[in-house]
Amino acid sequence: MAELATIARPYAEALYKAVGPADAPGLLAQMQALAAVAGNADMLRFADNPKVTAEQVVSVVTGVVKTALDAKVGNLLRTVVDNGRLPALPEIAAQFNALVKARSGTSDAVIESAFPIEGAALTDLVATLEKRFGRKLVARVAVEPSLIGGVRVVVGDEVLDTSVKARLEKMKLALTA
Repeated sequence: MAELATIARPYAEALYKAVGPADAPGLLAQMQALAAVAGNADMLRFADNPKVTAEQVVSVVTGVVKTALDAKVGNLLRTVVDNGRLPALPEIAAQFNALVKARSGTSDAVIESAFPIEGAALTDLVATLEKRFGRKLVARVAVEPSLIGGVRVVVGDEVLDTSVKARLEKMKLALTA
């Protein structure tokens, strides 16, 4: 959804500039909570109801979140609702998260493996991947049995695929070419 990303970018950048790099990481949880509420289909239908005011939508969203929102996050929520952009809130949160991570020199990494990776093996793998990608990684492991063996790592838009499945696909292409 390029349109949603285009709508979300200025909101995410404005929030980041308003709170500053020192306080931005502390707001990630609040933004994730707002994104979860705004991503709910019932909430979106409620917000689209012409009989419901923007203030009522803000009140319901903040009530569902159940945590006190930072004043700047509250202002962002009011602005998003006033402008009819509640469906963009999950993308705003994702872009805010990406801004915070990029500015702090870290990235999220999804490590797909045929088998669970834990403990020392995960620590060693993350250290190797940090050298390979040149930045600190916050890794999440996902088990994907179809890989057969090896790992597939996704960091942003970069993919490192050393799985057995990928190697077999390369061999298949080489043999059929």
